[in-house]
Amino acid sequence: MTRDHTAPPLLDEIERLALAASGDADVAVLATVEGLPIHAFRFGVTDRAAPALLVTGGVHGIERIGTEVAIAYLTTLVARLAWDEILREALAHSRILVVPLLNPVGMALATRANGNGVDLMRNAPPTPLGGTPLVGGHHISPRLPWYMGRAGAPMETESAALVGFVERELFGSSFAIALDLHSGFGLVDRLWYPYARTREPPPDLPAITALRRLLDNTLPNNVYRVEQTADVYTIRGDLWDHVYDRRRAEGSGMLLPLTLEMGSWAWVRKNPWQGFSTLGRFNPVKPHRVRRTLRRHLPLVDFLFHAAASHRRWLVLAP
Repeated sequence: MTRDHTAPPLLDEIERLALAASGDADVAVLATVEGLPIHAFRFGVTDRAAPALLVTGGVHGIERIGTEVAIAYLTTLVARLAWDEILREALAHSRILVVPLLNPVGMALATRANGNGVDLMRNAPPTPLGGTPLVGGHHISPRLPWYMGRAGAPMETESAALVGFVERELFGSSFAIALDLHSGFGLVDRLWYPYARTREPPPDLPAITALRRLLDNTLPNNVYRVEQTADVYTIRGDLWDHVYDRRRAEGSGMLLPLTLEMGSWAWVRKNPWQGFSTLGRFNPVKPHRVRRTLRRHLPLVDFLFHAAASHRRWLVLAP
């Protein structure tokens, strides 16, 4: 049964940006879930073999700051395309893709999961490896957080839409980086790379190490702790493990999925009262902290676009 929800305010902002970007971007609706759309923005050349950056947000509906960072990046991108000839030249041989809000129903309901109680980040076909108890994913009940869905069930509409989009848009790319925006863990901002299900290093660790070195050399005062997701906890059914392995099975090109995990505990430490609010545990509340967070991560996104577009210049330095 379809249940329409009141659209979250951030969805209104996305739809305004879709209109503003119409002259420079192809904007599509990947799926509609319970009356709410999932938008995808595509900038640059149409050649899917070109290097690409994908930015995604709102996988967990309660982590609104991830979608806000994606919207801030889209806003900057649309404004720059009105005058920035250098950016236009870069996009003549590369691509930028943005899915700012994957879980609009979860955001409308202010829940981590989607409307069916499923944690989308743990909704890919599970592997035998991985799975820190509960937090790593489970099939017990949608009433508990980190629910993966019923064992053997198809992926949720939102998860399948993202996987399908990545397969269509990035699997043919010579080199692509995906940045997924999250919050809710720790006191520092982390950049996580595969794998999530096992502490076994990913096959592309040399390229990740080279990218990490490039980040430190290019933005020497950056705030990010770069580490493997499984160093913190392990996850069964991780969406990015799933697309990473599928892309490697294709045998050509490279996809490096990264997760920006913004350290929301720092916001609670500075403003303890917000810890009593569900949204406050995952998002900055004070207006100046929201603005600071939106400023803080745009240099990273811009760096990753340049790194993807110019990968031939630094990837040869991989150890």
